[in-house]
Amino acid sequence: MCGRFSLTTSPEIISQHFGFSISLLFEPRYNIAPSQDILAINDNHETVMLRWGLIPSWAKDPSIGYKMINARAETVAEKPSFRSAYQSRRCLVPADGFYECKREESVKQPYHIRREDRQPFSFAGLWEEWSGTHESICSCTIITTEANSLLTPIHHRMPVVVRQSDYNIWLSGSRDEVGALLPAYEWSGFEAVPVSTYVNNPRNEGAQCLSADL
Repeated sequence: MCGRFSLTTSPEIISQHFGFSISLLFEPRYNIAPSQDILAINDNHETVMLRWGLIPSWAKDPSIGYKMINARAETVAEKPSFRSAYQSRRCLVPADGFYECKREESVKQPYHIRREDRQPFSFAGLWEEWSGTHESICSCTIITTEANSLLTPIHHRMPVVVRQSDYNIWLSGSRDEVGALLPAYEWSGFEAVPVSTYVNNPRNEGAQCLSADL
C-alpha cells in the first residue's frame, strides 16, 4: 500500500519538473497522511488540492474515503468505487518520497523510498467530486501495484510511479494506454533508506521524519 509520503520540494522545482507554473503555494511536508489535503495535477493540467481518500460520487457518507486511500491496479478498472474516475478523472500526485514499514523483530522499521538525486516524481492517482447537503469535497486515491525488486524485501505492494515521459498519457490517454502504465516495473535511480520511527506517528511532522537516528 501507500499510506504515507513526503513532498518537501519547492514549488519552483515542481514547476520545472512538470513544465508549467504551479499556481498553488504549499508548505514542505515530511509526513503526509490519509484524510489530509494533498497537491495534485488533474486531467485539465491544473494544480489542485484534493483530500486523500477517494469519496465516490454516489457515497452517502464522506467517511468512506478513509477506506479508499489506495486503489489496486489489478481491479481499478472494474471496481465500482473507482471505475468512473479511472475512465475520465485521472491525476498525478507529486512526491519526493514515500514510506513503507518492514517488521524487524518487535519494531516496524520505516523506510523512505526516494530518488537518489532527490528529485520529485509522481504517483498515479484518481480524483472524484462528492456533493452532500452542506459541502462539496474533491478527493483522490493513489493506485498501487505489486512490488518491484527494490520494495519486495520491505513490502509486497508499492504505489504506481508514472514515468515523467508518460505524464500526458496518464492524464489523457486511452484505456489501453493507461492500463499499460500500471504493472510493476524496475525503477532506475531509486533507493530505500531506513529512517526514524518518529515518522510512524501521523501526527509527527518535520525533517526529523527523515532522520537517520534510528
